[in-house]
Amino acid sequence: MTPVRSSTVADILRRSAARHPGRIALRFGSREWTYEELDSAVTRAAAHLLSLGLEHGDRVAAYGRNSDAFLIGFLACARAGLVHVPVNYNLTGDELSYLLEQSGSRAVLADPALAPNVTTSAARPGRLVPLRDAEGSLLDAATTGEIPALDVAVADTDLVQLLYTSGTTARPKGAMMTHRALVHEYLSCVVNLDLTADDAPLHVMPLYHSAQLHVFLVPWLAVGATNTVLETPDPTEILRRIEADRHGAFFAAPTLWVALSNHADFDRRDLSTLRKAYYGASIMPVPVLNRLREALPGLGFYNCFGQSEIAPLATVLRPEEHDERPDSAGRPVLFVEARVVDPDGNEVAPGEQGEVVYRSPQLATGYWNKPEETEEAFRDGWFHSGDLVRVDEEGYFYVVDRIKDVINTGGVLVASREVEDALYTHPGVAEVAVVGLPDDRWIEAITAVVVPKGEVSADELLAHAKSSLSGFKVPKAIHFADDLPRNASGKILKRELRQQLTAG
Repeated sequence: MTPVRSSTVADILRRSAARHPGRIALRFGSREWTYEELDSAVTRAAAHLLSLGLEHGDRVAAYGRNSDAFLIGFLACARAGLVHVPVNYNLTGDELSYLLEQSGSRAVLADPALAPNVTTSAARPGRLVPLRDAEGSLLDAATTGEIPALDVAVADTDLVQLLYTSGTTARPKGAMMTHRALVHEYLSCVVNLDLTADDAPLHVMPLYHSAQLHVFLVPWLAVGATNTVLETPDPTEILRRIEADRHGAFFAAPTLWVALSNHADFDRRDLSTLRKAYYGASIMPVPVLNRLREALPGLGFYNCFGQSEIAPLATVLRPEEHDERPDSAGRPVLFVEARVVDPDGNEVAPGEQGEVVYRSPQLATGYWNKPEETEEAFRDGWFHSGDLVRVDEEGYFYVVDRIKDVINTGGVLVASREVEDALYTHPGVAEVAVVGLPDDRWIEAITAVVVPKGEVSADELLAHAKSSLSGFKVPKAIHFADDLPRNASGKILKRELRQQLTAG
């Protein structure tokens, strides 16, 4: 039972079910759930997890692709007082074992197709529970039997999720999220992203990632929207479904927006029902954004910026703000306070670069079993993000780069994003990532990896870069690739890219 002055993640669904019991809350494949049915399913699933011997505070890993069962698993953990640990479904071997062991997960909710990866890993969780499509699955337990009364007390100060960082530069860290942090973040999303019950949103990015789950799906459940979830973000199917099902809102990582804009069906499908378009999880190249806005002039774009530790939304650039500031990440959301500081913690002047730091009830309470990393990130009363930004006189933030991705070339610091944006303006560039490689002369040599669109040469791209960049910012080398390494949320893994280039 929830304390009378507490508000938990699962209470959000309970309240929506009380307001809109017969409204469709969720569609996945051939299944659909009213709010009342979804709320009842979550209670049954919570009771099932507790019947397996799991206790308040136990960690439960979730290892599956997008599905209604994945969402039910998260909300069931929240209602049962368990700590949900979403795991990237692409992970196997040592990477999977690390997350299961570091989190201390006592059970794993897994898609049957992925279950062998768990049983053959070095980690040995206490129980493997199929999420769906198997006998004894969590989905079966959620849809059969009476609705039980749960004898468990859950407070908003309890942990509800270990939200692991994407690990683009180091081993992932588990950000400890409380119910209180997520509930505050959900309200920030509703207010700053204009979420309403009639948006008819389509959800395609991985639910294990905080952006799709915590910025969009659960907040839209809070306002009573009808949500459609796709298992995988296939561009052909996304464009078809937007046209056929007349979706009004959609979120995608920049890499997926790039793929959609380059798709043969992009100009052939009727996308006129879309009113709200959201992007985030990594930096959107301004040339790509401009092409999208020109192609879809009636669509309002929202830039969503943040990171796992802040649940994850920190700032938003609204549609009406895009004309003057298309390269801005916007201003802080409802429950977030932000400053830009130098390495000594002193606030920098408007226009100067520094690290953005946050204070917010949305923040994690620290990193699971990592006291040194927690102390380093949460110091002087602020959370230190690792993002290099600048802020203008009116409080709009501009993301320069991740501090660890800034390139030191000949003693001068260059933001990889600036070089990437210059190369993106060439019509022969489909995607590009810029990194610094060790170099005896330059300290780090600016190096670009390009996924080409049509025929284009390295000399042609270098000449194009020289036309808009200072000489010291022009890449020392350009490599071509069929694709770029990225995680399932669309973030390019520059650490892996550096490793590939130095090994080659």
